[in-house]
Amino acid sequence: MIDYEMLRVIWWLLLGVLLIGFAIMDGFDFGIAALLRVLGRDDDERRVLLETVEPVWEGNQVWFILGGGAVFAAWPLVYAVAFSGLYVAMFLLLAAFILRPVGFSYRNKLTDPRWRNAWDWVLTVTGLVPPLLFGVAFGNLFLGLPFHFDAEMRMTYAGGFFALLHPFALVAGVVSVAMLLMHGAAYAAFKADESLAARASNAARIAASIFVFAYVGAGAWLAFGLPGFAITSAVTGHEPSNPLLKQVAVQGHWFASFAAHPAFWIAPALALAGALACITLSRTRRHFAAFIGSSLACAGTILSAGFALFPFLVPSSLDPNSSLTVWDASSSKGTLGLMLIVVLIFMPLVIAYTAWVYRVLRGRVTLEHIRASHEGY
Repeated sequence: MIDYEMLRVIWWLLLGVLLIGFAIMDGFDFGIAALLRVLGRDDDERRVLLETVEPVWEGNQVWFILGGGAVFAAWPLVYAVAFSGLYVAMFLLLAAFILRPVGFSYRNKLTDPRWRNAWDWVLTVTGLVPPLLFGVAFGNLFLGLPFHFDAEMRMTYAGGFFALLHPFALVAGVVSVAMLLMHGAAYAAFKADESLAARASNAARIAASIFVFAYVGAGAWLAFGLPGFAITSAVTGHEPSNPLLKQVAVQGHWFASFAAHPAFWIAPALALAGALACITLSRTRRHFAAFIGSSLACAGTILSAGFALFPFLVPSSLDPNSSLTVWDASSSKGTLGLMLIVVLIFMPLVIAYTAWVYRVLRGRVTLEHIRASHEGY
């Protein structure tokens, strides 16, 4: 049997895997939607770009659903704080997720240029808003959210939406947006018509350069401009979840976990190496390899954020002792164990089916194909 402490660590790692899967698999269609009006100069080119993601974007959403389900079931206190405190941000995120499928489904129903132009704007905005909100949310985790628990474990949130727009959180938002623009442009260079590949490669290089600059800047800010959180009491991963049983101090910096676990440095190295590889490989027209580079950058970025926060999941700026950590915010041992069995059965099926779909849909979407197909459907 796996003990409670190890189960908590496994589920922390699984949450990271699901976030990485979401960023890589769903991230490129956010990026393509956001760049739709930049890369596509006429209706045919925009139809090509949309056709690269329309057969797969709904399947990619599975990673988002799995991630949300994992947080709800494995980390219920995290789910409660996030959905209670970040209500307006969550509403904007859900509005974007509702409008995106409408845009994909309705854009080509009519051939009127005004109709299609309006839905192009909807897709562009809904491609930008989620990455920005995700980045701002991650940035605020390092700042701490203004919540606390009372003695009866009732949560109180004392912040508002505009308080989330701290300069550091906005820099984190820039990191997230640039990362997914790079990822989407790299995918477009690999999948879209050759006439769009050069334009998409240029966009990928520009976005990757912005990502590297913002990522390094955010890391320097974390190292020298923001205090970290540290557990100062004895830590045990075997006790029932209760965040009020520990003592937390705001001290040092957020890279303390990297000092304790030097292997964590692999994550930021992977993020930077992936982005730089995307720049280099895009320039030499090795588009699939560039897409792999942008995927590694996505994985490294999420891992580096998770490693920097470890063992914290949601720090509290109001009452540091109320901060949620890997050791005191999880479901019961039985719940984590049962869910792990389910994941071990179904996760390989999801990965295998996804791989099969992408194999069937391999190849570029060409302008010739788009022009030969019907205009509306």
